[in-house]
Formats: sequence, C-alpha cells, structure tokens
Amino acid sequence: MPLLSENPMWEAFGTRAMLQCLYRAADVGECITTVERVGESGSVDDWHREWTATADRVEAIAGAAAERGHRASARDAYLRASTYRRTSYWPLYGRPVDPRLREASVREASAFAAGVALMDPPVRPVEIPFAGTTLPAYLGVPAADGAARATIVHVNGYDSTIQESWFAHGPAALERGYNHLCFDGPGQGRTLVRDGLTMRPDWENVVTPVIDHVLTLPEVDGDRIVLAGWSFGGYLAPRAAGREHRIAALIADPGQWDQRETIVPALPLSEEDKARFPDIDPALLDPMDAWLRGPEVDPMLRWRLIERGPWVHGVDSLFDYLSGMVEYALSPVAGDIRCPALLTAAEGDPVAAGATALAAAIGDHATVLPFTAAEGSGGHCEGTARTLYEQRVFDWLDETLAA
Repeated sequence: MPLLSENPMWEAFGTRAMLQCLYRAADVGECITTVERVGESGSVDDWHREWTATADRVEAIAGAAAERGHRASARDAYLRASTYRRTSYWPLYGRPVDPRLREASVREASAFAAGVALMDPPVRPVEIPFAGTTLPAYLGVPAADGAARATIVHVNGYDSTIQESWFAHGPAALERGYNHLCFDGPGQGRTLVRDGLTMRPDWENVVTPVIDHVLTLPEVDGDRIVLAGWSFGGYLAPRAAGREHRIAALIADPGQWDQRETIVPALPLSEEDKARFPDIDPALLDPMDAWLRGPEVDPMLRWRLIERGPWVHGVDSLFDYLSGMVEYALSPVAGDIRCPALLTAAEGDPVAAGATALAAAIGDHATVLPFTAAEGSGGHCEGTARTLYEQRVFDWLDETLAA
C-alpha cells in the first residue's frame, strides 16, 4: 500500500524524503501536504514547484529563528529545507542539466551547511583534492576534544548527495563514538551537477585520494578507517577495497557483484546476443529504447534507464549506458579484499542479489547480513528500518574493530 501517492514516482521520491524524519531532517506532515498539492497526476514541473515552495517556507522559519537566537529551531528548519530542496530536483535528472536542478542543488547545500554549523560540535565541510579539482565532503566528530577516533568513510550511490548521506549514516555513527566522513565522488552530487564529473568503474582511483586526505586529519585514527557504501556504493566501496588496503573494515549496503550478471539477463535479446553483449549491433536495443519512452512504461524505470543513468555516466544512448555498465565488475578484485567485510542483503532488493557471490569471492572474512520484509527491513538499503540496520551493522563493527 502506498504511503503518500498512487503515482509511483511521487511515492518513491516522497517517501524517500519522509524517511529523513528519523534525524529531524524532514517532517511527516510537511511531506504529506506537499505531495497532496502536487496531486496524483501532477507534472514534473508541479513537483518541483511545490517542494520548492515548502523548502522556501521552512527556510524562512530557519532564518527567523536564527535572527531571534533560537539555535535548535534554526538548525532543524535549515536541515528540513535542505531535504526538500533535494527532493524537488530528483525528477529533473538528465541532460542537458535543468537550471532549476542546478539552483536547487546549490540551495540544498547552503541550507545544510547552515544547519550543521549549528550542531554541537559542528559538522564541518571538507574539500578533498582530486584530479585538479576537489570533492566535497562533510566530517562529523562525536566530541571536539581532539582525540583520534575510528572513522567511517562513506561512499554514495547513484543519485544521493553528501547531504542525504550524512543523515542516513552520520548521526548513528557519532552516537557510537565514530567519526563520519561522507563525500561526493564522480557522478554524484555537486561533482556531477556543477563540475560534470561522471561515474567511473575504477573506484579505487577515487577512494585512494580520499583516504590519503583522511589520513591527514588529526581527528582520524589511521589504523581504524572503515570504508562503507550504500546503494550503488555497495559496488563502489568493495571495488575500492580490492586495491586500497589501508582500511580496517568494509561495509557494503547492499553487497553486489558484477553488474553484467544483473543487466544482461534482463535485456530483450537472443541468448546468443546476450553472450556477445556488448559486441552486438546497437540497433538491437532500439525497440527497448522506444518502449521505455512510451506512455505505458513505469515512470521510475524510464527515469532510471533513460534520464538518470546516461547522465550519471556521461553517455548519450541507452546502448552506451548499458554497455558501459558491464565494465563495472568486482570479480577481478574481490579476492584481494583483505579486511573484514559486512555485506547486507535485504529481502525484496534486487540490487542485493550478488551479495552471496561477493562473499564467496572474498572468503571467510566476509559476512552476509540478511534483512527481511517480516521485520520491516525489506527493500532497498533497509530504508524503512534504519534503526534496525544501525543496530546490527554498528554492533558488528564495534566487535570487529575491538577484535
């Protein structure tokens, strides 16, 4: 049963915003009323307008509270406004980049920065040198005492940002005494929207400069760096861990395997062409492309394969996107992952189908952690059961680092 809307796109994006309520980065009523104003048959323009209106209203509350010295009220309102800015632009993904998306991305970041600056201790922005530019990051520490602590470095997924990633992971890490650093790499957040850096399969060449920089931070215990990834980060983080051996533990939420194993079996091709893919005539995928653009297709599927995917990867066609995705492979590096690894596998999450294969390739120091629909934790990245996710994952991490 839908929580907010019978429209599958509005339901997906709206509930994703509402789940930020756990750490006061959204309010249930604000999400409900905004989706209601959009309406079941509302357009992408309607969606962006109404979420922007909610963000404007809440950010005005933040500014007024700040002027009157109400620190906690200003903090919470800024953080809710940041969530609503981000929610407004998800349906705008694609090329050319919509100017509204660019503006909302900037305002998402500025509202978030204003909010986390009012935390105690403040969560601080970090710029990580990378390939002639910088990757944006945020570092949170549990106490401003100068102590060097175990630090979780978190890798994002396809369409997340460091602002969303912070709330999905940071507060739970700080509560348990860990530092938390989240960053946007190529194809993610600011680096995609503003800088045009697109996704790449060799994520080890992204994470290594990040670890280099993290090791210069005085708050970081260099012997206890944990690399974690969520959503597509569940591929990216293990890929990096196969080559980056300065990490003490790996968390992949969910665990994944070679993308070819997921993508190619689902293509409308003959078995012979599937075996040869991508060495086939690109025109063989033209009917699939036309179907995805038709009125009868699930709008979320069209968004993923036609609008989001090619933009994130910097290509122009469905064929180029899918043929590029088969280059994303863990089989060449999984056997070289040396640290303890925790791989989540939630019931009903097709992305987690490769967790068992990855665990087998890593060996005895890999653990598959199942989550089930019956306990409310089925679905992608255990989105509706984050407290259960945090309890199980952090308990494992506490015990692993202690050992």
